[in-house]
Amino acid sequence: MLEAVLFDLDGTLADTAPDLGDAANVLLREEGRAAKPLEFLRPYTSQGVRGLLKAAFDIDSSHPTYAPRAQRFLDLYAARLCQATRLFDGIPELLDALEAHELGWGIVTNKRMRFTDPLVERLGLTPRTTCVVSGDTTAEAKPSPLPILHACQLLDCHPQRTWYVGDDRRDIVAGKAAGCFTVAVSYGYLGDSGPVHTWGADLIIDHPAELTLHIARRVSPK
Repeated sequence: MLEAVLFDLDGTLADTAPDLGDAANVLLREEGRAAKPLEFLRPYTSQGVRGLLKAAFDIDSSHPTYAPRAQRFLDLYAARLCQATRLFDGIPELLDALEAHELGWGIVTNKRMRFTDPLVERLGLTPRTTCVVSGDTTAEAKPSPLPILHACQLLDCHPQRTWYVGDDRRDIVAGKAAGCFTVAVSYGYLGDSGPVHTWGADLIIDHPAELTLHIARRVSPK
């Protein structure tokens, strides 16, 4: 019996790459460097500031300029949090279907609460979602199962009767460790996770409409 569906945020529910990529390009231009095409930056957005600074400047957290650049990047992103970010095509209809079937749904992301809460609100999801768990809500972030287990507690649902949907290998690792049915989306950012079919997900979808159909088959009309 399906009780609830949990979603990753960036690259699964919402296309946040335009605003994240823009923040990286503003930082590049501030330092007199050429901007990068969004399609080059897009795969790195699932890794947040770490991935985008790697793509933009080819540095990691051990580099002496990483910390100040990371702080400036986060400030730039906060200023353009939902300028071009949109829900992926098919997500509004998927959420409508979940609510029509009286299924709870929530968000479990590694994005910090500082960004998650206002973004979810600006996307119009705050009145609808039952829970939002950010990367700093629990003691550990994904791929730890703790955030997903915490979300299940908030939703009062059993992990074994919950689906977790994400666009990164760590989403699938976390979902499986929590005992959930895992769904990998191929339309997201994918990052450095390798081919989606190697992640071990229980289901792979290419469009949110596919998940809407799968869920409809699992539940009785209300």
